[in-house]
Amino acid sequence: MTENYTQEMVSDRRRLHQRPEEGWTEFETTFFIVKRLEKLGFTILMGRRLFKEELIMGRDEHIVEAAMKRAAEHGVSDNFLKRTEGFTGCVGLWDTGRAGPVTAFRFDIDALPIQETDAPEHEANAGCFASERPGLMHACGHDGHTAVGLAVAHWIADHAAKLKGRIKLIFQPAEEGTRGALPMSESGILDDVNYMVGSHIGNACHLGEVGLCISGSMATTKIDVRFTGLSAHAGLAPEKGRSALFAACNAATTLAGIARTSQGETRVSVGKLIAGEGRNVVAAHALMQAEVRGSTEEANQFMTEEVLRITQGIGQTYNVACDCQIVGRATTLMSTPKAIALLDEVARGIGSVKTVKRFDNVGGSEDCTWLIRKVILQGGEAAMFIFGCNHHGHHRGDFCIQDTQSLPVGFEMFTGFLIKTNAC
Repeated sequence: MTENYTQEMVSDRRRLHQRPEEGWTEFETTFFIVKRLEKLGFTILMGRRLFKEELIMGRDEHIVEAAMKRAAEHGVSDNFLKRTEGFTGCVGLWDTGRAGPVTAFRFDIDALPIQETDAPEHEANAGCFASERPGLMHACGHDGHTAVGLAVAHWIADHAAKLKGRIKLIFQPAEEGTRGALPMSESGILDDVNYMVGSHIGNACHLGEVGLCISGSMATTKIDVRFTGLSAHAGLAPEKGRSALFAACNAATTLAGIARTSQGETRVSVGKLIAGEGRNVVAAHALMQAEVRGSTEEANQFMTEEVLRITQGIGQTYNVACDCQIVGRATTLMSTPKAIALLDEVARGIGSVKTVKRFDNVGGSEDCTWLIRKVILQGGEAAMFIFGCNHHGHHRGDFCIQDTQSLPVGFEMFTGFLIKTNAC
């Protein structure tokens, strides 16, 4: 069954890999997806209706406008860009016309601000499909996720006569930074869903392995902190300046010392700090990008409040303005026994899968947790799985997935699940 779709899936993944786009700017990717879904006969939802706008985080209108201009220059039609209303992502709807459950699958579509390695042995270089956009790369496998989603769509169209109920394929923007799923989860698109499944490639699973995610994904908050001081000549009149750079550096090191909490395991990271104008100028501006995580919502909230308290206090100490903005959030992972059992049955029936693992401590964070939680709390069944690849680590310039071997497993997991839930 899978062989008929593998070539298309691999070709799509490699084409998407060449044109990576960051979250909220995936206009070329959305165009590619929508064209395919419409050709297959899906009804498309896109634009503002996909999001509860007051919950959107980490979206910059100026960056979005620039991305739309770039997409137009690379063949995305003006008519399509108008249809997006400035919002990327889409949902493909398939109504069989027969009574049955509503099943939803999530596929994330964004890339990362990472430079792809130029090592000749790297799979994208060896296969001539490396990123064409300097400083951007699909370094987490979302190109593969999207390709699997499109192959699943093709399978649904091919097997429509044998299916019942309705199917929703959610192509979600802005997973990186945990920005896209929360506003989608509260937009109404999940209100009638009975089954919800998300997935990820790699993580702790290698080729031939599938992981069933019971629980353990960490809640997280992404925080941008902007310090604004006063510039001055560093040699002639340093007392007239107020250094945003020193404040930011102090904050970065102080955050590492946040006390642990009995409410759960915690993490804190300062991943980026940009500051200063020149060596002889008291720095008036600094941007610090930080994140916290917690194994419980309570632990994550504790860490969030500590970051806000400490940075504001340091701003006062250095007599600089401090503005904190929450730009992303994810919650802890939930699952239901029925959904896990169905995924387990499917995984054990795939010939190339040699090992099925269960994870009670998935680690990391994933904003599909919002979609899963929404469905479970309204009485549905939901879970997430991992399909393996042999990688060097996510969010690296040499991330690779062995697409001809890994993607068919993801495809068979989703289509196998549909056979169990929506087959006539």
